[in-house]
Amino acid sequence: MNQQLDILTLAYKQTPVQGQWELLYEKENLIPGSVQYSVRRYQKDPQWNMDDIGMMVYHYENNDADKNYLELKFCVSKKIYCRQKDSDCDQCGLNPAKEKSCDEGSDSVNVLSFRFSPVHLSQFVKPRYSDDTLVEDILNFRHNSPFTKIVPLCGRMRAVLDGLLNHNFSDTLENIYVNAQTQMLLLYALGCMLGEKELDVVSCKFLANEADREKIIKAREILIEHIGEPITIRELSRKVAINECYLKKGFKEMFGTTIFDFYQSQRMEHAKYLLYEKGLSVTEVSLNLGYSSISHFSTAFKKHTGLKPCELLLR
Repeated sequence: MNQQLDILTLAYKQTPVQGQWELLYEKENLIPGSVQYSVRRYQKDPQWNMDDIGMMVYHYENNDADKNYLELKFCVSKKIYCRQKDSDCDQCGLNPAKEKSCDEGSDSVNVLSFRFSPVHLSQFVKPRYSDDTLVEDILNFRHNSPFTKIVPLCGRMRAVLDGLLNHNFSDTLENIYVNAQTQMLLLYALGCMLGEKELDVVSCKFLANEADREKIIKAREILIEHIGEPITIRELSRKVAINECYLKKGFKEMFGTTIFDFYQSQRMEHAKYLLYEKGLSVTEVSLNLGYSSISHFSTAFKKHTGLKPCELLLR
């Protein structure tokens, strides 16, 4: 899967269509002896229902250490205030000091990637005389199973990301600032991981296989594609060619929710869109989402939103 699109797929809840995303700003840089990072800013359609999301990718090659790296990736929405296409306008970039003077606001989606090399990470590890912890194993690349871990965006992490998207440093000072902020992101991400049982991050050993991770991501896409055609876990497992048990465990590990809860959440969010934006009746929405009765749909809708469908329409 395209390295840049996988986090967009998770945030957007479906595979982005080629040409759907208008790129407003792009920057890539390698700070000498430090982190390699990129920032891409896209125009966001107001109707898109996207989640802010973070991800840690531990890439490990047993027979080729030069390919090892640890990467933090984030997808966050942000309001911008400039749609000018003039090449002299930098207000859509990482120097938004003039944003306050812009008259027209616009929503954007920002995809940030920070890649750390083993040499860079090893400097943070303090020598120990006892067994290493999981974090030390990861930073030293002694953990021999690659993994991808969803990272929840806490308030501290959001503040760092906001700073990275809003600073007005340049040249050397920018390198110093970005280097310091990315180390904070790494600290918070590892802290989130340690907040759980240490082995939870790699509890699904089969997810060390990239092909199996792709199957789990594909299963998520299929659920969204079948939003109006309920599909069983058995059918879903056959479509992506993976064991049902592995599918359920892998889905919960990668996305932090069960298949059923995710599917129900997506159906209800789509129901809100059909009712409120498209003006469909409760009966039409119930049929479109494959419910056998209006009462079953209304019960599920109220459980998810706290409102009955008819109450939403009155707002």
